[in-house]
Amino acid sequence: MIYILEDDAQIRAMEEYALKAAGFDVKSFEEGESFLAECRRQAPELAILDVMLPGIDGLEVLRRMRAAEATRNVPAIMVTAKTSELDVVAGLDGGADDYVPKPFGIMEFLSRVRAVLRRAAPAPGEKSAVLRCGAITMDDKSHEVQSGGANVSLTYKEYALLRLFLQHPDEVVTRETLLYEVWGTDFFGESRTLDMHIRTLRQKLGDAGRQIATVRKVGYRLTEHAEEGRRDDD
Repeated sequence: MIYILEDDAQIRAMEEYALKAAGFDVKSFEEGESFLAECRRQAPELAILDVMLPGIDGLEVLRRMRAAEATRNVPAIMVTAKTSELDVVAGLDGGADDYVPKPFGIMEFLSRVRAVLRRAAPAPGEKSAVLRCGAITMDDKSHEVQSGGANVSLTYKEYALLRLFLQHPDEVVTRETLLYEVWGTDFFGESRTLDMHIRTLRQKLGDAGRQIATVRKVGYRLTEHAEEGRRDDD
């Protein structure tokens, strides 16, 4: 079940029609309080959130979702006309898994929905494992991450990036590989999105974020020890 939170009736109807035509079950909401009430009753598989809403805005709705146990790990896509870099970073830092600017094409919208759901689903036959590198630990069964012994809350995209790094410690993971494995695309136009996710992942990991080293013009490498002097905007 996918929940849509959108106050514009035309856009809400378009999103709902496209998702239903693609075979998804959908519930739509015009404002945040009723959306959150339904989330408390039954958590969705995916939330699609507008930002500018009557009452509480989409970022506050997302914050409350991430604070509640039932919806903490529900993937969320922000769909909004607020498209400045600060707005995008605010959405990603707030826990969004993707950010779709308005206006958007239906084909791209559905592709992003499928990609987020695909990355959120456990792989068939996937074995539980605890992955470690330096101060970073990931329990891939419980989806818990610790940095320096402290719990870290990550979005699905951030989690997928970190898992890929932990599966290939001390190896350079190219930007193309990251885009394909985490976003399901080889479209290099997503590079800006990748960079913002890496930046927020580093910030959430605290001091251990310096273990993610930038290999300029190639990709990134997870090292066992933090690299001194690595900048978050590298």
